[in-house]
Amino acid sequence: MTGQRSDARRNYTHILAVAEAEVAAQGAQASLEQIARTAGVGSATVRRHFPTRKALLEAVFKQRVHDLCDHAHTLRAEDDSHSALVEWLRELLTYSLAARGLADVLSCQPLQDEATQDSCASAIGAAGALLLRRAIDDKAVRADITIDDLLTLIIGIALATENYSDPATPANRAFRLAVAGLGDGT
Repeated sequence: MTGQRSDARRNYTHILAVAEAEVAAQGAQASLEQIARTAGVGSATVRRHFPTRKALLEAVFKQRVHDLCDHAHTLRAEDDSHSALVEWLRELLTYSLAARGLADVLSCQPLQDEATQDSCASAIGAAGALLLRRAIDDKAVRADITIDDLLTLIIGIALATENYSDPATPANRAFRLAVAGLGDGT
């Protein structure tokens, strides 16, 4: 955004704020046209700032993902690497449930071709991989588990439960069942 005119920066900030509210209400399929109408700009202005839906969603979730990555780095200092990994995965699930659409952004299959070094999915994968590697090195987690396995579980749980009236209850139950299998080979 550096080098943009001040009105363009204001538009960007305003459109992003409107998009955050719309995505929170509607999820990843929030209407770009509705975002433009609510922001009081044309759809071309929205597309100039966010050429794809993925670009808009990446911007909406950038700070949340940054916070999750920071927390992963903090948790690396914990003595119990298994608990640190599980805590971070639980936080990722909680964010994914609270921030409708985040699971879609992190979803590997539809977004894999568009993944870039600074994408939300890449950042989350790298942060989680650090915690997983430490847990594997400590023999606290099975060596055959990959970060992709864990992200698939979290994304799957979030997507499967996000439309429940109370998504946290079934999501937490599924999460407990999933993490029970991290440590043993059965």
